[in-house]
Amino acid sequence: MRLSGTSLFPVAAICIGIGTAQAEYTEGVIKIGVMNDQSGLYSDISGRGSVWAAKKAVEDFCKSTKCHDKIEIVFADHQNRPDIGSNIARRWYDADKVDVIVDVPTSSVALVVNRITQEKNRVFLVSGAATADLTGKDCTPNTIHWTYDTWALANGTGQAIVKAGGDTWFFITADYAFGHALERDTEAVVLKGGGKVLGKVRHPFPGHDFSYFLLQARASKAKIIGLANAGGDTINSVKQAAEFIGGDQSLAGLLVFITDVHALGLKTAQGLILTEAWYWDANDNNRAFAKEFGVAHRGSMPTMVHAGVYSAVTHFLKAVHELKSDADGAAVVARMKSMPTDDKLFGKGLVREDGRKIHDMYLFEVKKPQESKAAWDYYKLRATIPAAEAFRPIDQGECPLVRK
Repeated sequence: MRLSGTSLFPVAAICIGIGTAQAEYTEGVIKIGVMNDQSGLYSDISGRGSVWAAKKAVEDFCKSTKCHDKIEIVFADHQNRPDIGSNIARRWYDADKVDVIVDVPTSSVALVVNRITQEKNRVFLVSGAATADLTGKDCTPNTIHWTYDTWALANGTGQAIVKAGGDTWFFITADYAFGHALERDTEAVVLKGGGKVLGKVRHPFPGHDFSYFLLQARASKAKIIGLANAGGDTINSVKQAAEFIGGDQSLAGLLVFITDVHALGLKTAQGLILTEAWYWDANDNNRAFAKEFGVAHRGSMPTMVHAGVYSAVTHFLKAVHELKSDADGAAVVARMKSMPTDDKLFGKGLVREDGRKIHDMYLFEVKKPQESKAAWDYYKLRATIPAAEAFRPIDQGECPLVRK
């Protein structure tokens, strides 16, 4: 595996030479591009950890399969900006002959990469971005949405809170595609459950001072303050809420990662209800993966985004090796959809016609400090949401690929 870099963006490449299988691969190389936030608000939930996960997926695949002898991984920092993400994607596809882009948190960037990938007939495997529009009105034959989405989050966390009596809501929303989609999907769940939305306000992305928005939420007297943001925005919102929000109102973190809980600490985060696709301490396979990840990342545990990158890259490699070609992106995705998914982190699953990867989701509650028995022992399972119920029904997404 080889690494290289450029000065325009934080970029590197890793090349693995293990197998000797010969096939029709673009310029003789299977090239995987990991694009995400390497230095900012979302770097902990994806960042270099996603690069490590992609590398690990290639290593594990080539241990068990006679793989092509040139598999290269490149990575870049999109800085959460659609213009930078667009430039990287076009350079990768046109000049560097990248076959697949993976991860891409920040929905506004993902939607741009989604369009470019279809235009160039390559492959896009989304782990970090959340907007459910990627398998709805913006679906393409070249994209698979792997780990989670706004519909799954809303119908996990939002539905649980409404059922528990949280029937009046006020939304504090990150003002870009992800926040808008999460607010939209959660509001639909609240209204369907008989609740009311008393107000909403949108904050700049990224945000720093949330006092103005929290004061508006307090004035609404809504029982639930829904945080339709993520990463550092969620962390700052929760921390600052302690000063402005009284005991008669509760916070709902609509997208919370294990790294957010770690940053907040259990004293602050205890009791938060959240929905995740994967948890490092759920079984022996997850724990083994997390142990290796921790060694490489100063004891930090992997997020569901990292696990999703590993799973998606594994399935991509299976497909291109069966096809013995990576030249036609839509054909690769079609093969990925035709094959059941199966890997050590997500187990068995499938990819639907609309590009939605289907697996169980999990409703967790953050433990009280006295309940935690070890480092990163943060979650207790409240419910498993079966794969058949975890994601939006295929006939409700308005994906043009879905046969009527």
